[in-house]
Amino acid sequence: MRIHPNGYVHMRMLNRALVVIALPLASAIAQDGYRTPPDAISKILDSPAPPIASVSTDRKWLLITTSDVQETSIGELAEPTLFLAGRRFFTQPDARIDMEGVRSAMLKPVDGGAEITIPVPDGARLTNPQWNRANTKLAYFVMTPQRMTLHVFDLATRSSRAIVGQADGRLAGTPGWSRDGKHYAFSATTRDGEALWVADIDAGSAKRLATNSVNYVAGGCSWSAGRAPLVCLTFPAGRGAEPARPEAPAGPIVQESFGRAVPTRTNTYLLKDQHDVSLFDHYLTSQLVSVAIDGRVTLLGQPAVHAPPAVSPDGRYMLVRITHKPYSYQVGQQSFPVRTEVWAPDGRVVRTVYSRPLMESQPSMRDATSPGMRTISWRPDEPATLMLVQALDDGDPRKAVPKRDRVSLHSAPFAGEPSIFVETERRFGGIQVYGKVGLLSDVSSQASRARMWIVDASQPNAGGRLLWDFNPEDRVAAPGTLQLAFDAASDRALPVTSADGRFFYLSGPGASKDSKDGDRPYLDRLEIATGKTERLWQSAPPYYESVVAMLDNDAKKLIIRRESVNERPDYYTVDVASKRVARLTTLPDPAPFFSSVKAEQITYKRPDGTQLNGTMYLPPGYDKARDGKLPFFLWAYPEEFRSAEAASNVAGSPYQFRRPTRADHLLLLAQGYGVLDNPTMPIVGVDGKEPNDAYVPQLVASAKAAIDKLDELGVGDRNRMGVGGHSYGGFMTGNLLAHSDLFRAGIARSGAYNRTLTPFGFQSEPRTYWQAPEVYDQMSPFRFADKIKEPILLIHGVMDNNQGTFPIQSERMFAALKGNGGNVRYVQLPLESHGYIARESRRHVVWEMVTWLDTYVKQPKVQP
Repeated sequence: MRIHPNGYVHMRMLNRALVVIALPLASAIAQDGYRTPPDAISKILDSPAPPIASVSTDRKWLLITTSDVQETSIGELAEPTLFLAGRRFFTQPDARIDMEGVRSAMLKPVDGGAEITIPVPDGARLTNPQWNRANTKLAYFVMTPQRMTLHVFDLATRSSRAIVGQADGRLAGTPGWSRDGKHYAFSATTRDGEALWVADIDAGSAKRLATNSVNYVAGGCSWSAGRAPLVCLTFPAGRGAEPARPEAPAGPIVQESFGRAVPTRTNTYLLKDQHDVSLFDHYLTSQLVSVAIDGRVTLLGQPAVHAPPAVSPDGRYMLVRITHKPYSYQVGQQSFPVRTEVWAPDGRVVRTVYSRPLMESQPSMRDATSPGMRTISWRPDEPATLMLVQALDDGDPRKAVPKRDRVSLHSAPFAGEPSIFVETERRFGGIQVYGKVGLLSDVSSQASRARMWIVDASQPNAGGRLLWDFNPEDRVAAPGTLQLAFDAASDRALPVTSADGRFFYLSGPGASKDSKDGDRPYLDRLEIATGKTERLWQSAPPYYESVVAMLDNDAKKLIIRRESVNERPDYYTVDVASKRVARLTTLPDPAPFFSSVKAEQITYKRPDGTQLNGTMYLPPGYDKARDGKLPFFLWAYPEEFRSAEAASNVAGSPYQFRRPTRADHLLLLAQGYGVLDNPTMPIVGVDGKEPNDAYVPQLVASAKAAIDKLDELGVGDRNRMGVGGHSYGGFMTGNLLAHSDLFRAGIARSGAYNRTLTPFGFQSEPRTYWQAPEVYDQMSPFRFADKIKEPILLIHGVMDNNQGTFPIQSERMFAALKGNGGNVRYVQLPLESHGYIARESRRHVVWEMVTWLDTYVKQPKVQP
């Protein structure tokens, strides 16, 4: 037995001793069904969610709501479900009335007038209220266990009235308000299907429109650019019953590939056989229909596997995407062949825009993309003009070409060929068009650069003026984002523009290299003609403030969200010139159950000089002098960077009001643990190498630096440290236990532990296994399962749908640990995917985490 210089037993020996004590308990309770966490944690999980405030699009009202925490039951997940072509969906429409929603709702005038309470009947709940475009009315559903009723609240009369009640199903507010505010469309869902309803707001009545059942799997209905008619995807007439699986296979399943490299990342929920193909067609095939307000239904085209159509801004055309065979057993629906067409309102095909073939190749190299047209959309500022984006290098960044991408335009009536709008030297990153002003971006992942150009959107391919050229990984260097406001005339969000038309406005986090300053959000004005910026307002200590909305187009008055170390977040107005601040809200404590938790953003460095940070939480009532050093739990997720400077950025501010959320790992505070939340684990490319070339040593160095900091602060017991993470954080946990003696135990959730099972790339790794086998090998904790002696809890959803994290990853890791004499518990969560959503699952996971850490980490130091 090895003894540390401080006289305590070596951690590995201590863990082995604890296992002997704990294993009989673990075996006895392993199959006892769902468990619930301690009462203190259960009460937190059952409490209402923090209040939410949102600003109306006319910037005159704050809507403040308090809701239940939305949860799903395991019974709901057990509803008949299919997993096909990368999708998971219920085979019956969800008709349940879930009594979870808005508990209270209040309107606060921004000008300081009296508050208005939206009535919520006793024992009822509201759906989230939805403004009409004029911001004069709110529509919402009132839910009771027996029925849902559509209500409209009128701000002019400050009263609410019921429009329609529907006792036989669940109501949904999509597609919602028509642009003129006269109608509100919604669906009523029953076990027999989903029906379309339209309410006449002035008449106070609603009627069901006689269509076939809306296809709740493929998509629902939408207004035609905010106007009638409605366009819906419905199940075809005579659809018939679900195809039955044959009693015996019709033959072998055959796949082929000859000579052509087709790299594909690991995908889930793929089609497996011809029966899956039949099911896919049965549920995804739709009849596209047009539905008038008076109920007239027009069939558009033939039944096909449609995506929801996109209507042109003028409402005169539809962009229709049809998925067709051949399907694939290697990729999901998003890569199946697609034919994109422009249709007239009567369903006539005006133009076939592009026929994309099956896309099975998914290269991981940086800046690689699909060949051919990859994006087809309507230009939002013109009546009916398509924007077409395609690679000029066939999607291969290794090709030497003067221009990488091309954006073309094709306007109604779509005759002839598209015209070139712009070509970019790097990958096209998007363009925002506002009148004649266009903000064009191009990006290079290989060079870690992003540029923004101001261009004349009325002059195709005329070049532009460079506005920014920066490293997108670097928060300090990143420019701000445009302040937007809803424009009723165009029915879209546009940049707030000064009254004289000279300026746009930018807001951003105001990140600083100095961790003592932290983020200081700001508002700048950007002169459109020159690209010069001027600082108008910025958050200043002792507060952390951020811009929520501008109340006028010259930035004279703002709505801000303000908080400090001791003041919880609230909303204020600020006069920019005088700096006078007026309180708008007094919101309740977002987490009163953690009111005595001590929270602090801490910064520290690892030996290579990279600055790290995390949020340190100390449990309620903790007193360092009285309680001494605590058992600590670190919950993290590594990130990759191409530069050390970007990796050292510190997000957040020392002036923020830090209160734990209901995240599983933060609930450990109620059990007396200290928690270091999101201690940064940057993996940095050094000397031009890929970041993952130094993954293990940098990961271990980051974890040790965090533990050293907690020890230095006198709050963390380095001999009682646990570590955990989800997905890539679970992968991280396995590696830290395999390559260090820093932790007593680990919790790894939904991770991937064997990188040979993700051979064509993972995360941001651009190389395949065959290009960098030593990297894949060294990064795989499965490869070092014989070195993991600290107890590790593996948790995985049985139906994990995330790329690369098949449940087999945890199954094989468990077998490897068990076969090598490791200390491991493997928990499989029925019906859960990559994230855990069922109430029973989540509570059980918290119970597992508490029990595991109480057993293996919380124990006091053992004297020799």
